[in-house]
Amino acid sequence: MRNVGVYSIARAMPRMSWHPRNLYNLWQRSLYPRVKNTSVFTSSEKTLFQQRWKSKALVRAYHGDYIPEKIFKKWYIPDNLPNVRPRKVVRGDDKMTLEEYAGRKVSEDRYEEEEIKNEMAPVGSLMFSEVERRIDTVVFRSCFAHSIYEARRLVVHGNVKLNGKRHQNANTRLKPGDMITVDPKSIRFFKTPRDEYTDNPNASDPDSKSLTPFHLPLYASPWIFIPAYIEPNFATCSAIYVRHPTARPGYSEIPTPYDADGEIVRFAWEWYSKRRPRVRSVTRLRRMPEDRAYDPERKLQMKKERREQMVLARRAEARSSGMILTEPLK
Repeated sequence: MRNVGVYSIARAMPRMSWHPRNLYNLWQRSLYPRVKNTSVFTSSEKTLFQQRWKSKALVRAYHGDYIPEKIFKKWYIPDNLPNVRPRKVVRGDDKMTLEEYAGRKVSEDRYEEEEIKNEMAPVGSLMFSEVERRIDTVVFRSCFAHSIYEARRLVVHGNVKLNGKRHQNANTRLKPGDMITVDPKSIRFFKTPRDEYTDNPNASDPDSKSLTPFHLPLYASPWIFIPAYIEPNFATCSAIYVRHPTARPGYSEIPTPYDADGEIVRFAWEWYSKRRPRVRSVTRLRRMPEDRAYDPERKLQMKKERREQMVLARRAEARSSGMILTEPLK
């Protein structure tokens, strides 16, 4: 663990952990009025910059706080996540008036109506999909470690195998079909605890001796949640990364303590969408953390298609605003 005060009760920032202090911070952030109201920006007096920065700090505390901010912005922000939400109105800004004059404000109003009517998917939560693909995150989501910090130590110390081979790079992002295997001797849930405040899921089974011993603290039992894109097997201490996480209307597969379509996630995405680097040279691509699903040819093709779509969108926007476009000289 890099920071001693990572479970600070004063800041009340939830982490990927089953530590009692972390669960108390999660309760504060979810139910305690004094701390909960600090994350509600509907009636806040903070500026738009302060709201986005606070949201960014909250989501980063849970999703990959051990990843340096510079590396997170470079490699862990997805390129194909659209910014579909309407922008927030700022006092003294005449941009909204100009958009109404140009006719673009009508499309945003129509989008809000369709969002309420059709219940559109919370795509903002998919900004953490790259973090969920990390091998240490998959180890934690599969209930093989007490915290993300312990899962990272298991990988670095060589207690995790990737597709049958020992793997010690915790920054590796898995591709669909990859299987991880954890050494049973390094899993604390399989060891007999010293205290009696434990929950044995196999206690009610008469054939419990033949099952895998799984000792879990009582306070951690309700918080077990294995996402649908991971298939664990506790008998063999392994898990398969089946597919990438997705989102559908009213539901997001990525576990997060915040509303998947709420203000915090939206403001955090707005913060990173304005500050993520877009230039990816060959030299920088060599420094990219290992990504087993990365295909350079497919990446170039997607960039070319995205560039063509942007050109067509700008031309359509110019035509709708009344500007006259001339064909380029051949």
